Amino acid sequence: MAINVRIPQPLRNLTGNQSIVPTSGADLGACITELEGAFPGIRDRLMDESGQLRRFVNVYVNGDDVRFMDGLTTALKDGDEVSIVPAVAGG
Repeated sequence: MAINVRIPQPLRNLTGNQSIVPTSGADLGACITELEGAFPGIRDRLMDESGQLRRFVNVYVNGDDVRFMDGLTTALKDGDEVSIVPAVAGG
């Protein structure tokens, strides 16, 4: 199963400057676990100490926010695209 994960610029130092990383996993949590195996440290940037997505990290599957889906248990299938988008704040 091929899933493409779009990596934002602030995390590309962990992925060897790759902007898109192929991965797999039955759900988003498994996908992040696989990313961590290939790119140690990325999980800590995406998830907090309780194992939940950090508040300032937005994750989308095929353009839909996983917070309004099933979160880390959001099912993935062949051809899906996961986008990691850091929240932008300022004023």
